[in-house]
Amino acid sequence: MAAYTAVISLLQTLDQPNISELFHDHTTEMLDSLRATAEYFQDVLENSSNEKIKSLEEDIRVVVSEAEDVVEMKISKVIEELSWTFGILQHQDMLPVVEKMDTTKKQVMEILSHDADQILETSDGDSLIGASSMSDPMLSDQLKDDIVQGLDGDLKIIDKRLRGPTSDLDIVTISGMGGIGKTTLAKKAYDHLPIRYHFDIFVWVTISQEFRYRNVLLEALHCISKKNAKHYDKMEDNELADLVQKNLKGPRYLIVVDDIWSRDVWDSISQIFPNRNNGSRVLLTTRETDVAMYADTCSPHKMNLLNLDSSWKLLRDKVFGLEHDHPPELDEIGKTIAGKCQGLPLIISVIAGHLSKTVPKTLLNWKYVAQTLSEIIASNPNKCLAVLGLSYHHLPNRLKPCFLSMGDFPEDFQVDTRRLIQLWIAEGFIRKSSGCRESLEEVAEHCLEDLISRNLIMARKRRFNGEVKVCGIHDVLREFCLLEAEMTKFTHVVRAPFSPAKKHNVRRFSIQECHYAIKKLPPVTRSMYCFYPLHLLFESRTASPWKLPIIHYDPITLGFLSRFNLLRVLVIIHDELRGWFDSFPLVITKLFHLRYLHVEPLSRNIPESISELLNLQTLISSCSPLLGMKLPSKIWLMKNLKYISLGRNTYLPSPRINKNLVTVMPNLEKFFGLCYTSCTNEVFSSIPNLKILTIHVAFTFKEAIVPYRLLDMSSLRKLEAFKLSWNKNWENPIKRFVFPTLLRRLTLTFCSKFIWEEISSTFIMLPNLEKLKLKYCGADDDAWIMSDKDIFKSLKLLLLSELNLKRWEASSDNFPNLKRLVLKKCEDLQEIPTDFGEICTLESIELHDCSATSEDSARNIEQEQEDMGNNILKVYIHNSHIEEWKLI
Repeated sequence: MAAYTAVISLLQTLDQPNISELFHDHTTEMLDSLRATAEYFQDVLENSSNEKIKSLEEDIRVVVSEAEDVVEMKISKVIEELSWTFGILQHQDMLPVVEKMDTTKKQVMEILSHDADQILETSDGDSLIGASSMSDPMLSDQLKDDIVQGLDGDLKIIDKRLRGPTSDLDIVTISGMGGIGKTTLAKKAYDHLPIRYHFDIFVWVTISQEFRYRNVLLEALHCISKKNAKHYDKMEDNELADLVQKNLKGPRYLIVVDDIWSRDVWDSISQIFPNRNNGSRVLLTTRETDVAMYADTCSPHKMNLLNLDSSWKLLRDKVFGLEHDHPPELDEIGKTIAGKCQGLPLIISVIAGHLSKTVPKTLLNWKYVAQTLSEIIASNPNKCLAVLGLSYHHLPNRLKPCFLSMGDFPEDFQVDTRRLIQLWIAEGFIRKSSGCRESLEEVAEHCLEDLISRNLIMARKRRFNGEVKVCGIHDVLREFCLLEAEMTKFTHVVRAPFSPAKKHNVRRFSIQECHYAIKKLPPVTRSMYCFYPLHLLFESRTASPWKLPIIHYDPITLGFLSRFNLLRVLVIIHDELRGWFDSFPLVITKLFHLRYLHVEPLSRNIPESISELLNLQTLISSCSPLLGMKLPSKIWLMKNLKYISLGRNTYLPSPRINKNLVTVMPNLEKFFGLCYTSCTNEVFSSIPNLKILTIHVAFTFKEAIVPYRLLDMSSLRKLEAFKLSWNKNWENPIKRFVFPTLLRRLTLTFCSKFIWEEISSTFIMLPNLEKLKLKYCGADDDAWIMSDKDIFKSLKLLLLSELNLKRWEASSDNFPNLKRLVLKKCEDLQEIPTDFGEICTLESIELHDCSATSEDSARNIEQEQEDMGNNILKVYIHNSHIEEWKLI
């Protein structure tokens, strides 16, 4: 995998625009040779399962990484004007790496020529589909003990599907991450007495990653009948398939297909299950949500992680037994241990096994287990990490670096997906295939969704449109990431004292402990993540006016960063409670290859020299919302910038260079926290490809006296999402903006002095608006009375939060496509318009701490729809004094 990542990274470097202009013609030919060899390696690594090729992966990784080092070092020298020969680099410097690449390519070609029959997987009857070196049928056998208890709810759902009234053959699927108990649930259903009485024939076949069509047929026949088993080995595959079908045509059957991994496998075996309209069923278990949805045209049953109470009950019962009490002093620490397992039954079972052997079972011993949970899991690789690793080894190479990169973040870190996507692009993990018309961001988004569908990354929060907002990873999968990344030299995560002599040829580092290790990284480092407090690196600290310490860095101390002139990603996240950087480290502006920069928090402005980072795509920091952040005028020279987020009050200067010249940032797509004083027509016209914009108005005297002006945003023709945080002391903001017509998502916060009629008349003019949020706003009137002409044609989500709205008169015609209505702390609202029940697309009405009369009106709407046979609409009511949701 590390070899594949290195190859994609080199190709990304060679794909940079205008790179050939830096070299002589002969050198350009060498670059073409490097590209051709790298593309050859890419093809082999994507399509070959030859074990001999795998033995050369480390050689490929090393030689490709060296080639990229040389190319980028030469580019750096050109930029620094240190190695010019008539302004052009000499091609002789490239010869050694080209020769090494060619030599390695010849070794690969020799292997392929001698073992061509073992390279590409065939599709004949005895073929392997999705084979993996990690496949081990015994691994799943170790887990078939009852590792999950309390599956009554899941079993009830599966039982209902299996014994339901449908006479057609029905495919029922159970999906979820490895170790969550899918096989156990299927076994419970398989052995469930009412189900045993319901079906006539029972078949259980296990697929796993190593799939052989013939083995599935033989397994099925052995379950059906063992009378003629001695003759099966002499029969052809098609004869076995006919025999299976013949035996299944009469009786009602239940077939469990356990641990299926791909659509291709399902397509291969699904034809042997006849549909005799007698209520037969096929029950599938899979880690792949995509496979579950492909096979199950109804709705796959997705297993969820256990909550804390269920986790503790499972742990307690496994350690002490169902009929034995546990010492009460272990209750609190036991729940702590159960909580650290994060609801995964496999891990709970392993930890329970360890606790069962721990003698005596004292509070002190259990506290030690709680502190060393990760070490215990790592010491049981065959029971934990190897089982979960099956999902990783089944991944295509393009997804493996994306998944392993989740180990770069500390435990329980909540990852903003927009930033994660920019990171993947900056790292060089994402490359478009030839002919692909999607942007790199769109390709990265597909990779993220793919990993989520495979239950390897968890979507912590989603936006209304289904887009993942925040993601994370289970601690056990993170532990696997760390071990795999270390073994393949993909990343070294510093969690203990660091010895550089032991870490050669590693180019990605994440410092999560041991702050001094940051000075010991090799010069060829490409990515540096630092989450460990840095204040010990600095010589002095003083109190700021807000009584927060200001960090004073020593330029000599930070000068070590200049060694990393190939650095692409630099992330230094400092806890602002420990202090702020009092100025931007200027040495960072010398890192020409930097693509992603995240340094926070800062107490001063970004310097002019930031413009020297011509390759920078993402710029992230934070600042005091009172002081804000001021960008330099030369920011407009950074043509590759795509993403800017510097806090809630960022000043962007005029793009005008002189009277006749206005520059642009053509690639800027996301700007978070633009201050209102920067919102000029001139600025908007110079960021024409912006897709997401948030504008913040600070509560300062200076901005409070800014005169009224009309802000025409119509030049932002690609803007999809706009969020405005206003100043309640100002005039109506709705009159100040001309919104772009393609806008799809709009949020207004702290707006005031408008009338509700303006909400209707202004925003119905946005034909593509799908989401509208009004939060903490105060209108001059308290009634929203909508006319027949006020039609929000495309609106799907409407959220109203803490408004002074009392009366709302509207009909279903005003919101013909509304799916979700959310009201939060609308304590004065008397009722929800009764006609909303007639909106055929409406799926949910959610009320948080609203008036009793509005809650009653929501209940009445739902009841009326249920009486009419509409069971789609659901009403959810949540009050702060009640801890959990009530489904009405």
